[in-house]
Amino acid sequence: MAKVLRAGNMSKCIGCYTCMFICAGVNRHNHSIQKSCIKIRTYGGVSGKFVETVCQSCREPACAECCPTGALVLRKGGGVTLAANKCIGCRRCVSACRVRAVDFDEESSTPIICHHCGMCARYCPHGCLSLKEVPDVIGIGGAL
Repeated sequence: MAKVLRAGNMSKCIGCYTCMFICAGVNRHNHSIQKSCIKIRTYGGVSGKFVETVCQSCREPACAECCPTGALVLRKGGGVTLAANKCIGCRRCVSACRVRAVDFDEESSTPIICHHCGMCARYCPHGCLSLKEVPDVIGIGGAL
């Protein structure tokens, strides 16, 4: 079964950004939280709670549908993986994402998209994030 990232316990989040540092380090080989696939921010100001922005592993991802080169390949369980060699840096995927989970890396001219590796969940000290098993399907009704 495929696994997807879920943030089901954000009430425990203290905003330590460990998830963001781990994600950027492991996936982008960079220690800037700007390179992270997951974003943590406050909702409601300084005294508000923390919320996450992360790929929702759409079954019919708008980011892939608008990609003119096929650089975003549908992933088992939903969402996409990036074929960087096909990416032309057009940024259409950034504006197409319904939840604003796609960012753009100016240095590599490629999108920053979560591929649900689970490293952020593994290192979250408060268990706010987790990987959930989902059926191995690509697109609605299509099974592998």
